[in-house]
Amino acid sequence: MKKATFLGTTGVMAALALLMTSCNSKDTNLDEEPVAAQEATTTGIRIAYVEIDSLMSQYKFCQDYALILQKKSNNARTTITTKGEQLQKAANNFQEKLNNNGFTSEAEAQTAYNAIQKSNQDLQSLQARLENELQIETAKYNEALMDSLQNFINDYNKAKKFDYILTKQGLNILYAAQGLDITDDVIKGLNKRYKPTAEKKVETK
Repeated sequence: MKKATFLGTTGVMAALALLMTSCNSKDTNLDEEPVAAQEATTTGIRIAYVEIDSLMSQYKFCQDYALILQKKSNNARTTITTKGEQLQKAANNFQEKLNNNGFTSEAEAQTAYNAIQKSNQDLQSLQARLENELQIETAKYNEALMDSLQNFINDYNKAKKFDYILTKQGLNILYAAQGLDITDDVIKGLNKRYKPTAEKKVETK
């Protein structure tokens, strides 16, 4: 009988890597110097981009919720590991008792076996429930981040008036001129707006 393992962390990391947009405060930082964004000379289209890796590592909201989700994941993993070890111990005791003819009857052995099977099913159900809760929590934070960034960009672009603001992550854009990068502006503006709730302050300590 194998120990149960908690698989939620992989889902969280994948979800974190996919985040690309949003913010919900009203305090837009529009009075700073505009970014020296370049303009396409042939079409007159103004384009800028945001480095998602930098946003994820420097936006305080992302930092806070990454810690919260990691804490929840670690707690779930510890719970599953502990219960898995208890189940393994019970299975070993059952096998040892069975080998040494320690049961007074076949019915007693069957009852003990059924109890172990029930514990195993309960453990699998618990693991599935904890993974689902973590996925729901991750989705909730992802949605909040998307709203946050989108709202900020909408306000930010009232003054900047870009035609397109792209997200840049890894090699999804093979080349981008440095003058098109508005990442620092966006991060500063988002962090200026961000006010962590009391719950986040407690959970991230």
